[in-house]
Amino acid sequence: MSPSPTALFCLGLCLGRVPAQSGPLPKPSLQALPSSLVPLEKPVTLRCQGPPGVDLYRLEKLSSSRYQDQAVLFIPAMKRSLAGRYRCSYQNGSLWSLPSDQLELVATGVFAKPSLSAQPGPAVSSGGDVTLQCQTRYGFDQFALYKEGDPAPYKNPERWYRASFPIITVTAAHSGTYRCYSFSSRDPYLWSAPSDPLELVVTEFSEATAELTVSFTNEVFTTETSRSITASPKESDSPAGPARQYYTKGNLVRICLGAVILIILAGFLAEDWHSRRKRLRHRGRAVQRPLPPLPPLPLTRKSNGGQDGGRQDVHSRGLCS
Repeated sequence: MSPSPTALFCLGLCLGRVPAQSGPLPKPSLQALPSSLVPLEKPVTLRCQGPPGVDLYRLEKLSSSRYQDQAVLFIPAMKRSLAGRYRCSYQNGSLWSLPSDQLELVATGVFAKPSLSAQPGPAVSSGGDVTLQCQTRYGFDQFALYKEGDPAPYKNPERWYRASFPIITVTAAHSGTYRCYSFSSRDPYLWSAPSDPLELVVTEFSEATAELTVSFTNEVFTTETSRSITASPKESDSPAGPARQYYTKGNLVRICLGAVILIILAGFLAEDWHSRRKRLRHRGRAVQRPLPPLPPLPLTRKSNGGQDGGRQDVHSRGLCS
């Protein structure tokens, strides 16, 4: 009877031997410190991390034949030629691990910085929407938005000269400092300088505050309604009673005063109408009186000698007067 695999494993432990692992080793991790976005002439460190007891590390730059058998690569001053994709792996005995995830090392500050703005504004309430817009004067077709504290930027190849980064239903996690970059798809690891920082502020309106406000409003409405329903029948004992009586008396006084004024005006109108009627009667009577007789015409006088060539002076005076 052949021994079981478990018995062989226990026997190996007792003899100080462990069966060799079959297949590739787990992949390591690769990171850039302090960041994978490195301004020109600034330092950066690439570190490959595997399990303990690694025999050999290998760090290589893709799309090139360059590599080094070290776990750490220190770059004292970032250059354009150093930008690109990196990966690493390690060896234990005769076995190699799977390669790490690729790391994109980007050189920033190669081009002038773009501008970053928020629409409708950098302050937005929780649950609302905001759009961050990156704009440049150069004809770049690639843009990236970076938030401080995030491991990687957000890329958006939208259109030339500018790109929009919509944030739908913002939360408190979206608050922070943002910057954007512009670059060309022909040189995807040579970026512009970062834009001026934009601080996005998300204001919270908690459900507890909303419930408290609603409950307070309902309580006030209920209290006022109960007061109006349970009011005493004798309104004179309540503060509203004298006020209502005062306004009622004031209205009555105004009505009476208006009526008196209307009566006086009606009296004036009647008196005026009566006086006008009397004057019309007097005028009618005056018209009916006989007209006085006309004065007699003056006698005409003849000129000396009784000649026919004389004229009446009165008639000539009348035409000229």
